[in-house]
Amino acid sequence: MGESGIRGKAQFVEPMLLLRTDSLPDGPEWLHELKLDGYRALAIKAGGKVELRSRNDNDFTLRYAEIAKALKAMPNETVLDGEVVALGANGKPSFNTLQNYGSASTPLHFFIFDVLILRGKDVMGLTLTKRRELLEEQILPKLAEPIRLSPVLHAPLKDLIQSVKAQSFEGLVAKRADSKYEPGQRSGAWMKMRVNQGQELVIAGYTPSLRNFDALVIGYYDGPKLMYAARTRNGFTPASRAELFKKLKPLEIKECPFANLPEKKSGRWGAGLTAAKMVECRWLKPLLVGQFEFVEWTGENHLRHTRFIALREDKKPRDVKREQ
Repeated sequence: MGESGIRGKAQFVEPMLLLRTDSLPDGPEWLHELKLDGYRALAIKAGGKVELRSRNDNDFTLRYAEIAKALKAMPNETVLDGEVVALGANGKPSFNTLQNYGSASTPLHFFIFDVLILRGKDVMGLTLTKRRELLEEQILPKLAEPIRLSPVLHAPLKDLIQSVKAQSFEGLVAKRADSKYEPGQRSGAWMKMRVNQGQELVIAGYTPSLRNFDALVIGYYDGPKLMYAARTRNGFTPASRAELFKKLKPLEIKECPFANLPEKKSGRWGAGLTAAKMVECRWLKPLLVGQFEFVEWTGENHLRHTRFIALREDKKPRDVKREQ
């Protein structure tokens, strides 16, 4: 369809996907935006009725009724791509706040970053730059809070990364300015990089794999008690797994060293370590300390999206506390 000018009814389109990377491209041909820690959603107005649909085409309309209501003024037969975001107490996007949404006092916003169909015309074949112009000129002037445009960040990439780290945002997105909208594709025209928080944590267990280990079980000290925080399987290469396993194996013990295990529930995201899940674990003397990155602490005192960075030889396990 693209620029063919075909007109028709607005309907669900499978969202274009972002390719995860450890380093984003820079240069005038790339646009950078904040990576917003929320739920991807399409806003669809067809036959005068607004719907919010998840990336998997589930109905978000009633769940985020205030956002749907605020989108009523968008042009008819139009499809917008964006992110439902909850702002935490610090005014920053918080996925944990969004996950537990149910309170009228939680500030929700819908950040729009693309338009796919405008007044029945498929505009996905236009460049991203042109589509953003359509957003700014023909759509955003009709809408008000809590609808916002996801802004393009104008600064050198290294400065943006420093700023995102300083402000504790989730990460950055890079999109080719000349890119078409590719439904359901992860072509690399859009890329994302996580810029996480981090701290040292004590490695006191692991779940085994056929060769060595699948995930590390990690925590921190609260007074004399070692408290479980998360399991992580991210951040390893096959070689680094093998090397680390040599250090884990001699530290094996029978008893679980964590004071707060087992937990009663695995929780919505499965981070909780129940008695049933503990059967898989191998426990370790809490002597190794690692540096880990993560997005945030959840309300259940678990870490979300953890990633192993490196062992820390310079930190004593008993000195590892939960950092605020």
